[in-house]
Amino acid sequence: MNPTAEILVIDDETSIRKILEITLQSNGYTTLQAATGREGLQMTAVHSPDLILLDLGLPDESGHATLKKMREWFGKPVIILSVLNSEEDIVTALDNGANDYLIKPFRTGELLARIRSALRSAGPEDDGPIIRLNGLEIDLATRTVKKDNELLKLTATQYALLALFGKNAGKVLTHQYLLREIWGSDFVDQLQYLRVFIAQLRKKIEKDVNYPEHIITESGVGYRFLAGSN
Repeated sequence: MNPTAEILVIDDETSIRKILEITLQSNGYTTLQAATGREGLQMTAVHSPDLILLDLGLPDESGHATLKKMREWFGKPVIILSVLNSEEDIVTALDNGANDYLIKPFRTGELLARIRSALRSAGPEDDGPIIRLNGLEIDLATRTVKKDNELLKLTATQYALLALFGKNAGKVLTHQYLLREIWGSDFVDQLQYLRVFIAQLRKKIEKDVNYPEHIITESGVGYRFLAGSN
């Protein structure tokens, strides 16, 4: 991963912006700063940064509202940095299009790791119909999956779920998002459907289902498909 990415920090606290600026620049990133949601949207439109760090407690509007507006036209990674730690806030942010969520105060090493993961998973926008991740090969054109060059037998639903993970590698996908995308809006509360298919999929793609390396559980929120080794 090339550490010359440009990162926009949207946070109303001057001290936080300064700490993030020093941390990011010392690790090879260039930075931009905004103190309000409106300013953040304007800078996003002008500069199109490679990644955005977004606080939810902005003075002019909530970060949730800013994120929803941003996701109407901005497709690059957004990581939430917030003191809000309720499951509702985390799920709402992820459903609105955030790639990840870190609770303040956070550890510098973890933040940098999340940034690297988000930038890596963003990758080139046009990779063609084949997704290659962690020894898996998902061919979107032929709807086939190989593990270590061996063809896997998947049901239509198992394939649809894995393809959705592959297209969103590295991003936390909420239970509700997965259920809505695979089974439809009438099934957003049927978590057991999802658990059953996740278990089935893990049996086919994981070396050890008790220690999954591909489909990682984000407790109380959803799942993350790893985009590469950490």
